[in-house]
Amino acid sequence: MFKTAESVSPGHPDKMCDQISDAILDACLEQDPLARVAIETVGGHGSLVVIGELTTTAFVDVNPIAKRICWGNIGVLVNIVQQSPEIAQGVDTGGAGDQGIMVGYATRETPTYMPLEYELARRLNEYLWALHPNDGKTQVTLDTMTNDEWRMTNGGSLVAVVASWCGVPRTQLEQEVRAWLDTEALIKHLNRDAVKLHLNPAGDWNIGGFTADTGLTGRKLAVDNYGPRVPIGGGAFSGKDPTKVDRSAAYKARQMAVKLLEEKGANEVMVQIAYAIGYRHPVSCVAWIDGVAENQDILRDDLTPQGIITSLDLCRPIYEQTARYGHFGRGYRWG
Repeated sequence: MFKTAESVSPGHPDKMCDQISDAILDACLEQDPLARVAIETVGGHGSLVVIGELTTTAFVDVNPIAKRICWGNIGVLVNIVQQSPEIAQGVDTGGAGDQGIMVGYATRETPTYMPLEYELARRLNEYLWALHPNDGKTQVTLDTMTNDEWRMTNGGSLVAVVASWCGVPRTQLEQEVRAWLDTEALIKHLNRDAVKLHLNPAGDWNIGGFTADTGLTGRKLAVDNYGPRVPIGGGAFSGKDPTKVDRSAAYKARQMAVKLLEEKGANEVMVQIAYAIGYRHPVSCVAWIDGVAENQDILRDDLTPQGIITSLDLCRPIYEQTARYGHFGRGYRWG
């Protein structure tokens, strides 16, 4: 059974757009904790466009925020308007800002309760970023086999590691990846005899970021969540204040998944919550505990938008950091 996940560095164009959108959100919340924010960023080849809706008493200068994150000379066009009154009328009464399905997940495969292939790809990416803060991507493939006893004893096999990193020659990249393989605690029980390394497989490259490619807020959804093994609801997170349940309820679903994993002594938990625009309470909520669906009564938390915001203390400027290396398994209040 092959399982693959990727991770992208904070210098990747999509991730820079996520960080810019969330940095603007943080700047608003720092001045106005009740700010309504929906910001999208798109950039590439010397130009950046920041567009969206704000309803806030805060004053935010977008240009220096954008230029701090994207490292260079870039033209910034800003087109931000007030939130539509037709959307606001549902949120003002405590309802969800949109319909949507949110998924939370937790597994005992790693200390962070994240899928093993996801956590490995992320840790390798963080390792390389610490050495070379530049545009880059990593990917890890595992074979967990089908024999449960063998898997429990040995953890499976490391099949392939992919790393493409701007500004790093392949020979140097190989030395660094092999050093990581020798020291990463999460792979000590994996069979590595036949692992294949694909390092700068298209050749060494020195032009990255917005110079080489375009980026867009919300385009790395699997990286922001749990990797491709776990289904996601589909809504992006970055640039959205917590009245947007596709962000806040996803955080709550993760918190509940972690809580149920620990309380039930389970190996795997998935929580799914669905909302209708303008309604406070979810239209459905279910938890799968080791593959068995549980009645939503097991989830006694307040799942109204305001209940989630209060319980997780989400009206704070905490979001730019979440746009780097995923929104889960990094010590946040929601898990």
